Amino acid sequence: MSSLAGKQGPRYRHTADDGAPYETIAVEKLTPIIGAEISGVDIGQLVEGDARSNRQMDEIHRALAENLVIFFRDQQITPKQHLAFGRKFGELHFHPAAPHEDEDPALMKIYADKNSPRANGEGWHSDVSCDLEPPMGSILYIKQCPPRGGDTLFANMYAAYEALSDRMKAYLDGLTALHDGEPIYRGLYANYGVADRPSYPNAEHPVVRTHPVTGRKALYVNRGFTRHINGIPRDESDAMLAYLYQHAENPLFQCRFRWTENAIAFWDNRCTQHRAMWDYWPHTRSGTRVTVKGERPV
Repeated sequence: MSSLAGKQGPRYRHTADDGAPYETIAVEKLTPIIGAEISGVDIGQLVEGDARSNRQMDEIHRALAENLVIFFRDQQITPKQHLAFGRKFGELHFHPAAPHEDEDPALMKIYADKNSPRANGEGWHSDVSCDLEPPMGSILYIKQCPPRGGDTLFANMYAAYEALSDRMKAYLDGLTALHDGEPIYRGLYANYGVADRPSYPNAEHPVVRTHPVTGRKALYVNRGFTRHINGIPRDESDAMLAYLYQHAENPLFQCRFRWTENAIAFWDNRCTQHRAMWDYWPHTRSGTRVTVKGERPV
């Protein structure tokens, strides 16, 4: 039985507010809680910009805020158009460790094949949460994918927070945690010939952050980067983080996206976590990722 279910019904009860209908895009939800596929958009044309494109951009912003992660299929875009789409949402973020495609450091290379020692994003995480100002969002464009497998799972951290008991919310209120990239990034991209930097970022962030656009609270600790909660004994921190990780990864909060070639996923790192499945060996999965700068969590 799920830890979120009981004889009084589910502990987390999601009420979707669909709002006004969309005018320039079609939005099909993957689950009531997170994720939606967007159709009626040609991103290559969108970044060129006209009156209709401006309206579509407004509605894409809305769809992202409402669904936390959005997906676009059958998009034929160039690296330049991929970067331009990211810039529609803000300045671009440079990854502190990963290799990049072509000459632009904002175009992160995503690649795994039968000879790879690892694949990107195998564990639950929020991208580069170790930065002082972690990324707002990530836009992944997969050009080659395996015939089966290679799905990405996404989890709603608003829902994870809201499903906590009032006593737990009170306990977590005001706590901060250390997020550290050093144990993750050192030597991680050696197979690409990437030399390690002298140091990698680390930062302290609230355990519960408030989204700057929606004003909603979201759980903000993840297995990938969070090392300990500050100001409490280490054994208490370890136990609390173990509980919060398990809680955040409950399937109730998740959607699962099955990739097809030339598909795009755009997720909000401020209120989601994700995990890429590497279940497709010996096949190849490759693409590029553009990441949009964020702000310091509060």
